Amino acid sequence: MNQDKSKNNLINWELVSVNPNDKTWSWTDLFCFWGVNIQSIIAFSLITSLYLVYELNFLVVFVGCLAGTFFVYLFANLISKPSQRHGIPFTVLLRTSFGIKGAKYFTLIRGLVGIFMFGIQTYFLSKAFSYLIRILIFSVDNVLLEQEIFLIFLLGLNIIDGVAFLLAIVFQIYLFSKSHKFNKLFINLSAIIVYFGILLFFLVVILYDYEYVTRGFLDLFIYESLFIKSNIAPIFTIAGTIFSYFSIILLNYGDFTRYVKDESELKKGNLSLFLNLIIFSFFAVFIVIGADVILNKNLENMSRILTNPTDIIGKFDNILITVTVLFFILFASSSTNLIANYIPTQNSLLNFMPSKLDLKSTAIIIFIFGFVIGIFWLTLLSQIGTLSFIDTFGSFFGPFFGIIITDYYLIKKSKLVSKDIFSTDKNGAYFYSSGWHFKAIYSLVIGFIFAAATIWNENLMHLQSYSWIGGMLASSLTYYLLASK
Repeated sequence: MNQDKSKNNLINWELVSVNPNDKTWSWTDLFCFWGVNIQSIIAFSLITSLYLVYELNFLVVFVGCLAGTFFVYLFANLISKPSQRHGIPFTVLLRTSFGIKGAKYFTLIRGLVGIFMFGIQTYFLSKAFSYLIRILIFSVDNVLLEQEIFLIFLLGLNIIDGVAFLLAIVFQIYLFSKSHKFNKLFINLSAIIVYFGILLFFLVVILYDYEYVTRGFLDLFIYESLFIKSNIAPIFTIAGTIFSYFSIILLNYGDFTRYVKDESELKKGNLSLFLNLIIFSFFAVFIVIGADVILNKNLENMSRILTNPTDIIGKFDNILITVTVLFFILFASSSTNLIANYIPTQNSLLNFMPSKLDLKSTAIIIFIFGFVIGIFWLTLLSQIGTLSFIDTFGSFFGPFFGIIITDYYLIKKSKLVSKDIFSTDKNGAYFYSSGWHFKAIYSLVIGFIFAAATIWNENLMHLQSYSWIGGMLASSLTYYLLASK
């Protein structure tokens, strides 16, 4: 009896294959999923900045964005099918290629990055709460903000920012500490609400002076021929930038596609990525350019144009507009944190100690460490190169992807032994060498060296946008040569 229990100590009800009755996600749910991923403040600033960097050359930027999205779409189809077919998340799928013990420890890399990014994203989320608190106090009495109590600093944050950070933590605890069914509802609701908010922001801009703003917007874009030599490099650079933005979520996409009804819905849902990009980029660029036309009456100095939505609304000097947009930012930031950081980290922790941890205990771990990281973000972490640290660990993501895909499609021919995924039986298909698959580990190291070199080697930093793909290809080829023998 103890032996049987030992052989099945990898089972956790949050990680086991999804019941067919719980496979309720359709292509519309995936549309909202991709919508949430692209609706962040970072994506807003990134896309609008690309148009400004390349001096509003519409065709070059648009084609580059589509090219990057195409590769995201291609890789999303590859990584999503195993999880959809077998109903398992990324952390469990990793057992089939790295071994049951190898996956246990290597998924912590994803969890570590997720915790860091959760804390940092929570810090930025707290800024929206901070603005709302200040607006509330100002509306009561504008003199109150000048009182000494509001200027007291603790751990690098004044009292308002500290309260705002606590509110951001509590807000996310309430939203995230629920079931996957609620997560689906929240993702869908958030995507709709944020798109509605973007539409309202768009209407505010365009209705200010429809003819003036529209003419200024259209006159600015350059529609020169795409097929000239000087456009090739920018297109590839833009494509790499767009792909890099989505690269982190790609690895864990199976955490969500395990709930998709069938492959038909999966394919249609992945196609919606293009639709989200087109819709979001149009509104984002129009808002940025239109707002600048309204506020500054000219666009001669493009380096001055604001691309952060919080900076833009601050220029309108309208409390109603500010509060409304901040409300939408709260939803956008929190839903992005849920998808990109919280759920992947939670699954990583559950996979590390499947028989001892559950949703509640993993939530406590994430929020405690997220709180510490967020509190010390400004005073300490941002000063010691934390982002380079995170990027270095993120360099593992491409190699992980390459090994999983090569193993599943080329080595195992899309066939898995379900019972052995959750067993420590030495005769199991995924026990390998004492629970470790050293061929996968060797391949991971090779891929990591290729990817990390673009971060730490000054001579290769111009290739950093392609580190994920480079690491993936290196690990994929190495693994195939080793495992196919």
